[in-house]
Amino acid sequence: MISVSIFPGRYVQGAGAIKKLGIEMARYGKSGYLICDPFVYDNLLPDFQKSVEEEMKIVTKRFHGECSDEEISGITKAAQSAGIDLIAGIGGGKTLDTAKAVAFNLKVPVVVVPTIASTDAPCSALSVIYTPQGEFKRYMFFPSNPNMVLVDTEIIARAPARFLRCGIGDALATWFEADSCQRTVSPNMSGYPGSMTAQALARLCYDTLLEYGQTALVTAEANVVTPALEHVVEACILLSGLGFESGGLAASHAIHNGLTVLKETHHLFHGEKVAFGVLASLFLTDRPGEIIDEVYDFCQAVGLPTTFEDMGMSGLPDSELMKVGVASCAEGETIHNEAGEIKPEDVVAALKTADGEGMRRRFE
Repeated sequence: MISVSIFPGRYVQGAGAIKKLGIEMARYGKSGYLICDPFVYDNLLPDFQKSVEEEMKIVTKRFHGECSDEEISGITKAAQSAGIDLIAGIGGGKTLDTAKAVAFNLKVPVVVVPTIASTDAPCSALSVIYTPQGEFKRYMFFPSNPNMVLVDTEIIARAPARFLRCGIGDALATWFEADSCQRTVSPNMSGYPGSMTAQALARLCYDTLLEYGQTALVTAEANVVTPALEHVVEACILLSGLGFESGGLAASHAIHNGLTVLKETHHLFHGEKVAFGVLASLFLTDRPGEIIDEVYDFCQAVGLPTTFEDMGMSGLPDSELMKVGVASCAEGETIHNEAGEIKPEDVVAALKTADGEGMRRRFE
């Protein structure tokens, strides 16, 4: 059997890492095009622009659109006219995804600098493409991962703690889904089964969250950096990124996708919906009681949703929950990487059980 693992070329993390951006970018080119989200452009760029300019010629772009085909095309033309040989994306997810796509179009290296730790997407070889109006359009897959991912934990610590909590929720799914894919010999994001390396990293991600997650959130609330924060940021961005992409996805993310059909969940971030997907998947895949207790205890400790009330779904009829079940089980969804046949009715049962367990714990 052939197994495949895919990774970014270089990962740099630590407090003040942004000050090394110029030195790190110079590994890949002599002239860079920096795509910065509005917050970065207005507040952070002055802190590191000079240090980058000492290493290479740069052009800066204030990104304020969607990660759309139209925006990608426009920036591609502008960067090509500037004669650059390197793209850097600095900011939130849509900025980073746009940078990946522009670099792919120009066939130049890309450096990714996330300023929040809310998902595991920065290390991945894909972008989410939207319409100019912000509606999901498609996924865009690339032949390779970013050449480098640089994470400044001082910047991460200054962001609202909810972003880190969401990153923890997203990362919480990593080991469960990689484990399911290993059991069923299902493909990862490369189309091949994952390696034992991917499985080990996915498990390390889970263990790190349980050990340091609560302390890291306390640290994030105080807007400071501690070893616990460093560990959890690495788990959310690097370990979870490697784990999901090289280990594979399964029920948790499929249920997340199903939950997005409900307008009642639109106020939630990706990681918050994924976390509830994890809870439902515990019952869907018949996980043992000690694991269920462990995950619920952790979600309650870090403030992730454990009930329909937390999700804004109180009082929804079964007909609405069935929409989630149908979407979760759509053809091609990753829920089919789980063992056995899973039907929409099974998802509804798991969702209602996850809510019931959350409520039982609330009132015990």
